Amino acid sequence: MAAKVLVVDYGIGNVRSVCRAFEYCGAEVELSDDPKKISGADRVVLPGVGAINHCFDELRQRNMIEHLTDFTLTERPLLGICVGMQMMMDTSWEFKEIGCFGWISGKVVEIPHKGSNGVSHKIPHIGWSNLELPEGCDNWEGSILQDLSTKDQVYFVHSFMALPKDKKIWLAETKYDGTKICAAVNHGSLTGTQFHPEKSGKVGLKIIQNFLTQ
Repeated sequence: MAAKVLVVDYGIGNVRSVCRAFEYCGAEVELSDDPKKISGADRVVLPGVGAINHCFDELRQRNMIEHLTDFTLTERPLLGICVGMQMMMDTSWEFKEIGCFGWISGKVVEIPHKGSNGVSHKIPHIGWSNLELPEGCDNWEGSILQDLSTKDQVYFVHSFMALPKDKKIWLAETKYDGTKICAAVNHGSLTGTQFHPEKSGKVGLKIIQNFLTQ
């Protein structure tokens, strides 16, 4: 039986590309802006691009915030992509401090405008980067990154980054010009990727397949 996935549609970004990637992996996908459908979903995908405050404004207007939080209490799998992962934190400092979902203790901050060598670099961080095992993490077994290696690359587009307080929650990291970036998180049934699996070729499809079998 195909895994059923609800992709949350709140008017932000190209959610069709997310749906197509999940459908390619054999999922039965429903794209919906109906908050009432969230509670009955088997799995939820929360995409996000652009400014985090704009994302929350759109979620709030559609009465989705409470429904999403209630879903996390069911311990069914939820995947946040890019800003969708950032929104899991306590607070964001994009433009001004705003409260986020608070599902994971941490904050969202701007990527430093200079590399570790003190030389300015381009923001946003755009392109392909390797995934690395964080300190204290021996392997990715049992996670959405299972069967991947540190040679595998995924696609990033972001100006801000999530900083979970608990390092045990860091599932993967990457480096941008020497700056360490949290690339993925895992906290119970919650998983987030700062990168875009739907834009990451075969590696991204493998990640999606792993999520569907959780």
